Amino acid sequence: MQTATVFGSFSRELAEGARNAVEVCLAITPGERVALIADEPSREVAASIETCDAGVLCVQPQQGELGARMAIVAAVERRQIRYAHMVGVTPAIMQQGMRADYRLVDRLSTVLCERMHAARSLRVSTKYGTSLTATFDPTLQWVKTSGLISPRYWSNLPAGEVFTTPASVDGRFVCNGTAGDYFGGKYGDLSGTPMTLDIAGGRLVAVHCERRDLEREFHEYCHTDAYSDRVGELAFGTNLALDDMIGILLQDEKVPGVHLAFGDPYGSQTGADWKSSTHVDVLTRECDVWIDDQQVIADGRYLLEDLGVRIPHP
Repeated sequence: MQTATVFGSFSRELAEGARNAVEVCLAITPGERVALIADEPSREVAASIETCDAGVLCVQPQQGELGARMAIVAAVERRQIRYAHMVGVTPAIMQQGMRADYRLVDRLSTVLCERMHAARSLRVSTKYGTSLTATFDPTLQWVKTSGLISPRYWSNLPAGEVFTTPASVDGRFVCNGTAGDYFGGKYGDLSGTPMTLDIAGGRLVAVHCERRDLEREFHEYCHTDAYSDRVGELAFGTNLALDDMIGILLQDEKVPGVHLAFGDPYGSQTGADWKSSTHVDVLTRECDVWIDDQQVIADGRYLLEDLGVRIPHP
């Protein structure tokens, strides 16, 4: 294995998040062989991880390179190895989302998975205009990526997500947070110029945005192939260490709430039988969420007691 000098030095403020990734999330043990793939902008974060002998993909997203990342993930799934996907990670994220209590995140994620297996529908609304309903296929899996990584499921880090491929989504989704793939890096936080997305039968039917360049580009992206406009993912963010978005999808999609993604449904995990060459997340802020008739999130905060999740005292 290469030594940390390949990537240079790192700030000691990153050590706690790196230790969490290695010891808690990946559970690396002495004698294991690990691989670290990193690019120049991520070298400081990579150095902090490599000193702990962790193995991750640690790069910044670029337009047109999603296929390369998907190929890495496919190889990981074939080999059934523990794998952390840290695309877009920054030193700030190492000091925020990577410092979460991932055992608590796992408890919340497990409760949501169990609850959603029996759910008939999900309703999401926000004061910004989001108003939609989703229904589910009981033959498809709910998957948790809670930070405790196993050979069965790889995970993004920072973690905290529970997702499935919905049967259908209908309504309006206002993306006033971050958009995925390369859109986040190109357009940043969309709170000032949100995209309004109209969805019917699980398909994107219209995009509205004051930024016409973003409106046009997002519409074109979501019509790359026959399934690029289909909602392939509906997810809960479950990282309780986070309370606001910072404009970086890797962390923002873990903020408590519900978000969607158009395109590939991660069928190897959910069981969906279709594929797409694209996948783009869209996030909205400060959700109110109901599972069937039970409210579980109010203004972006989980009603933990109603879900039966207790936060341990320090």
